Amino acid sequence: MMYIYSAMVLYSAGKEITEDAVSAVLSAAGVSVDAAKVKALIASLEGVDIKEAIANASVAAAPAAAPAAAAAAPAAAAAAPEPEEEAVSEEEAAAGLSALFG
Repeated sequence: MMYIYSAMVLYSAGKEITEDAVSAVLSAAGVSVDAAKVKALIASLEGVDIKEAIANASVAAAPAAAPAAAAAAPAAAAAAPEPEEEAVSEEEAAAGLSALFG
């Protein structure tokens, strides 16, 4: 993820995303740079419209989160059973009231 984040930092700064630039960002963050991973990142970003990819990712993430939250709600409701009300007869209720009022 660090490699992807470095590319996103460069993109948001308006800089060109190159091997040297990604390596510089990672080095500045104190990360030991793996040249093979940097080359793979640059190769995978070739021809990708990052602005469009970010827009599509945020649009796709929102609807995906809603069903997951909706599915979790019934499960949570089922996990917490409601307390059962005790059936109290009229005689028991009357006995309770007489104990209160003597």
